[in-house]
Amino acid sequence: MSQTIGAVSPLPPPPHPYPDPDPDPRPDPNPSANLLPSHPQTKLAYSRVWHHISASAPHATLSTIKSPPEAVTPPSLGRLASRIATVLMGKHKPIWDPSTDCGDYVVVTNCAALHTTGQKKYRKTYYRHNTRPGSLQTITMDRLMEKLGGAEVLRKAVSGMLPKNRLRDKRLARLKAFEGDAHPYKQNLVRFGGKVVGTPGWEDVVRAVREADTQRI
Repeated sequence: MSQTIGAVSPLPPPPHPYPDPDPDPRPDPNPSANLLPSHPQTKLAYSRVWHHISASAPHATLSTIKSPPEAVTPPSLGRLASRIATVLMGKHKPIWDPSTDCGDYVVVTNCAALHTTGQKKYRKTYYRHNTRPGSLQTITMDRLMEKLGGAEVLRKAVSGMLPKNRLRDKRLARLKAFEGDAHPYKQNLVRFGGKVVGTPGWEDVVRAVREADTQRI
């Protein structure tokens, strides 16, 4: 006998508890179509945009003083860092997911003139410890700005507002902070009608384009 002693023949699969009453005998002409996203613009929604903001320019939305208009201040450090963290995470997008890195790039200029309220610039203290007894080191914000610049102060503030997970380093790497106006990402900034978003006059361009579209419709 050619049958192996002790071998067990596999059992047939059990019948499906809810069989299809009318199965389609025709094969699927395009089986890969079921694997594609339901919306054709999904990849476009995940594209990253380059935003720009100046840390020294008055900002009506992020200012701590709303009125009168001539008293509007530049964005304070906390409000600026909070808004940057939101953009880096992608929470301003309708496709945001906590486990997906769908944020944008942020370019911040003029970090040497970070705006702080009260006496925070001289009283805010940063701590560092290497786990050995007696190795605690402290430095105030004004000393840190003199040593490493305002970009490092802003980076620490944004880092503290990002979730502490595996995506924090990747999100923080998309923050490009510079001490002055010069930066190498001017061609990457988002534009509307050829005008960089955030520069003076870009809202007028948006309004003109929308009115032209309305008349065309």
